[in-house]
Amino acid sequence: MRIRDLPYSDPGLPDVRSGTRFLVWLGRNQLGGQIKAALWGLLHMGALVCFPLAIGIGVQAVVDRSGARLALAGALMVGLTVLIALGDAMLHRAAVTNWITAAARVQQLLARKTVELGSALTRRVAAGEVVAVSTGDVEKIGWFVEALSRFTAAAITIVGLCVGLVIYQPALGAVVALGVPALALAVLPLLPRAARRADEQREKAGRATELASDTVAGLRVLRGIGGEDLFLSRYRRASQEVRTAAVRSARMWSLIAAVQVALPGMLLIGVVWYGAVLAGNGRITVGELVTVYSAVTFLLFPLRHFEEIAMAYSFSRPSARRAARVLALRRPSAALEDARAAGSDAGIDAGIDAGIDAKPPTGDLYDPATGMLAPSGQLTAVVCGDPDAAGRMADRLGGHPTEEDAESGDGGGAPSALLGGVALDEVPLATARAAVLVQDKDPVLLSGTLTELLDVPRSGAVPPTEALDAAQCGDVLEALEQASVADSGDGDPMGARITERGRSLSGGQRQRLALARSLVTDPEVLVLDEPTSAVDSHTEARIGEGLKRLRADRTTVVFTSSPLLLDQADRVVFVHDGVAAGVGSHRELLGTDPAYRAVVTREPDGVRERDNGRGGLTELERIEEQIEESA
Repeated sequence: MRIRDLPYSDPGLPDVRSGTRFLVWLGRNQLGGQIKAALWGLLHMGALVCFPLAIGIGVQAVVDRSGARLALAGALMVGLTVLIALGDAMLHRAAVTNWITAAARVQQLLARKTVELGSALTRRVAAGEVVAVSTGDVEKIGWFVEALSRFTAAAITIVGLCVGLVIYQPALGAVVALGVPALALAVLPLLPRAARRADEQREKAGRATELASDTVAGLRVLRGIGGEDLFLSRYRRASQEVRTAAVRSARMWSLIAAVQVALPGMLLIGVVWYGAVLAGNGRITVGELVTVYSAVTFLLFPLRHFEEIAMAYSFSRPSARRAARVLALRRPSAALEDARAAGSDAGIDAGIDAGIDAKPPTGDLYDPATGMLAPSGQLTAVVCGDPDAAGRMADRLGGHPTEEDAESGDGGGAPSALLGGVALDEVPLATARAAVLVQDKDPVLLSGTLTELLDVPRSGAVPPTEALDAAQCGDVLEALEQASVADSGDGDPMGARITERGRSLSGGQRQRLALARSLVTDPEVLVLDEPTSAVDSHTEARIGEGLKRLRADRTTVVFTSSPLLLDQADRVVFVHDGVAAGVGSHRELLGTDPAYRAVVTREPDGVRERDNGRGGLTELERIEEQIEESA
């Protein structure tokens, strides 16, 4: 794999049983790149450790006053220098390619997992952890993959050099051959403690990242309640804990580095002393002593890669463990489970991509867990007193049962929603999403222009202007038009930029733009979870009218307790204690179901009875007046 060929057509099905297994899987999938980098590393380090031979020949040639051998030594040095430069350049190129391609593979896997889980991802994993995995952890994992080939080349070079020294000068070669393994193994007792400190540092850094992400996401709320100083102090403490952990980890790695310098220095001293004794006794020549001394000196370079691979593994293992934990999350779907069991390299992609050309199911939308039925082509409003239960139900209607749903059933979890009698969590993901679009209560606006925001996969039957009009985005367009005049002077609201997550807009404006985006998509089934919770009553009433008009003959499910939206619905389903307890029109349920009336009016029963006893207006009459005034 070359960088220009990225992204991968199929990043593969990762082994996520543990962080170590995930690293092994990554290395196995880049075997060709690892071998190429290792071969270039052998050329570079082999030429490097052969340099002492040329130096020894040159020194001995000077002692023997041989010009021919001196010229040979010079030619060897020139040739080895060229090989060292070539090997170093190509090793760097191949190793960095391995790093980048490994990081790209992990990022593709994370992106695929995000697509697979959708909004359920951040409910199962903290947003800060997802950010940490997709940024810093990816870099650490790529570092290990890059260092692996250099370590392999270094290990082979060291073994080859030791064997060559034993053959070239057995007495000194034996000392080097015995000393080098001792040098390599001397740091092993220190590695577990260093690894634990590195794990501690990464965990604290991950928690600090999560805290920072949560603080930034909730900054507007924090400022509203005056809590930004409290959270900033918490982040300050968390960052100081990260700093302390990093210093403790650095101290251990400094000790390992010192050992890696001190012990080879002691070996070098021993080799020189023993070689001087042998040279004094006439058992070796000066050139041989210089050759062995230079070889041990050059040996320090490949030995450093032992320290690097230990550091890379220690830092990448917790990162790989976190990545594996995120990648192990699965959409509870029988189709995907079958793909996993089959061991296909396409794996999850089979479940995601298999439905691209498949025809989405159509018909009535039914939730077996609650008994809620949304007839095809009608606007159905669902009233649920528990907002969390409503959110889980909305996800289930889109074919995404949550962990709470899976744990709530009798052994098998909550049953899947059915569209036209077809279980949504048993069809390919692309098919389910083409059939049902779910907009949750906190939709996200991506940064970019309004044109880019509305440039989503759609049928083409709903123009953006009609969607914006139905969502009552007139004031939003005026605000964006003014911003466009200030920025570029053209006054085109469709070209005005929307900041990240729509921070420059109010909560109601963000909701309406998100609703317009959903309407433009024009799905067969549209599920909206509290789409107007942040808008005023007059705007809400007009949105209800526009929604009913634009979604005529399309299936629409709205989770809401607003009388203004409920009055527009063709059918209202009241979900109480996890079951559909009442079905009818809004006015019918107000007059016949006290529990429904309590949820919609939000008034205690005692207050209602007291008002009725005084001859005042009933809640039904109040709601009717409110609807008439809004109309």
